Amino acid sequence: MDLNLPPKVTDRAFARLGEIGAGQDGKALRVAVEGGGCSGFQYEITLAEPENGDLVLEGAGEKVVIDEVSLPFLTGATIDFTEELIGARFVIENPNASSSCGCGVSFSM
Repeated sequence: MDLNLPPKVTDRAFARLGEIGAGQDGKALRVAVEGGGCSGFQYEITLAEPENGDLVLEGAGEKVVIDEVSLPFLTGATIDFTEELIGARFVIENPNASSSCGCGVSFSM
């Protein structure tokens, strides 16, 4: 496993950030990994300002940022935006997760 492979952000995710005007407000989509949740780790996805030390992924004039602590957990992951019957949301497809719960927010490694 290549520990240096950064996450990818889909065009759909960048387009959605554009639709909600994140970049115009000086905000980025922050993806963080924290302990907790029903499977050991959980994703925290928020709109926030980029900070020093963040990995910044840019596309379509928008930014997705990941802090240094969360980055190893997101190696090779894909950050996407999906619209389903249960609602529209940003989702993470993470090849490092050995299992995840039904809500898609929590995972284990």
